[in-house]
Amino acid sequence: PDLAIEGPTQYDAAISKEVAIIKAPNSKIAGEATVFIMPNLDVGNIAYKVVQHNTGIVCVGPMLQGLRKPVNDLSRGCSVDDIIFTIAITAIQALRS
Repeated sequence: PDLAIEGPTQYDAAISKEVAIIKAPNSKIAGEATVFIMPNLDVGNIAYKVVQHNTGIVCVGPMLQGLRKPVNDLSRGCSVDDIIFTIAITAIQALRS
């Protein structure tokens, strides 16, 4: 696939064209990043919770990949909607395996 892959990139430069002009003027993604890879589980969990609690968007995950059978996890602080969405995604994964 024709993908623009770049990093490491500071988060603000990855999501903001204005910041990217200053911090990463030669960036291919310049404020248009759509996927973020975190250095470890702790950082990923913090980023996930920040997005979930500050944006109001639906966040579902973590979704585990590469196992023989679908297995997914829920946070202890998850909502009823989180449970329903995770069940739905797991059911779809089961149908495809």
